[in-house]
Amino acid sequence: MQTLDLNLLTALDALLTEGSVVGAARRLDLSASAMSRTLARLRAATGDPLLVRAGRGLVPTPRATALRDEVHALVRDVRRVLGPQTDRLDLASLDRTFVIRANDGFVDLLAASLVTTVAAAAPHVRLRFAPKPDKDAGPLREGRIDLEIGVLGASAPEVRTSFLFRDDFVGAARTGHPLLDGPVSAERYAACKHVVASRTQLFTGPVDAALEQCGMRRDIAAVVGSYRGALSIARRSDLLALVPRSCFAGGDPGTEGVVRFELPVHTPGIVISAMWHPRMDRDPAHRWLRDTVIALCRTALPQE
Repeated sequence: MQTLDLNLLTALDALLTEGSVVGAARRLDLSASAMSRTLARLRAATGDPLLVRAGRGLVPTPRATALRDEVHALVRDVRRVLGPQTDRLDLASLDRTFVIRANDGFVDLLAASLVTTVAAAAPHVRLRFAPKPDKDAGPLREGRIDLEIGVLGASAPEVRTSFLFRDDFVGAARTGHPLLDGPVSAERYAACKHVVASRTQLFTGPVDAALEQCGMRRDIAAVVGSYRGALSIARRSDLLALVPRSCFAGGDPGTEGVVRFELPVHTPGIVISAMWHPRMDRDPAHRWLRDTVIALCRTALPQE
């Protein structure tokens, strides 16, 4: 296949616009002789004289006249495709669906505020919240989700991240639970029955390693798949739940009838981040979405 020279397209646009070799050369910052050689190449490529002598000037052939508008549009489109993307974004007309993967805690706490904020700025944008069963980066890489909220996994070194907030674990018990009658010691805490929230259905949580160092072990009576489920069981029984502190932010109805208490042992903190694939870095709409999420989280939740 013959190699196409897009410079010829730009030159043809200049020649048809100026109607003059000298004018086209000036427009493209070329010498008149270089422009004449380019016109010869265009004539060979198109099989048409394009511009012919008429007295002291040049006039376009019928083929050149027919091509003028089309060539101008092509040059404009090529410059748009091959040039840098502009940051101009018309939110009022943006029509797009973004998929955000997050656990139920984030959805309960911030989804309503996020939807309201997005709708006010971009009324044609839709948000779809996808469940977060694991930390697999495949959906980000494959474009099935646009933004992920959670703890960064180790399986995707190329994924871009931005810190949202720092969280930690607290205990949760129903109002009037006997544990709350006095200081919550490690011994009294471990002696109670517990419900564990785990997507992987494990019977241990982050507090168990700390208790083990003290020679103690929790009595785990139930495992559920979400913090919401753990809080529901704690509200209706004497089981204790272990949940992120953020579950109690913002007056979530799911925490009604449940009292938060500080754990008697130390557990590692949790860093919650926004994550996206690098191919979305320069997309103006995606940048606006993640900036909106970041600003909302940093306003509503505790920071470093």
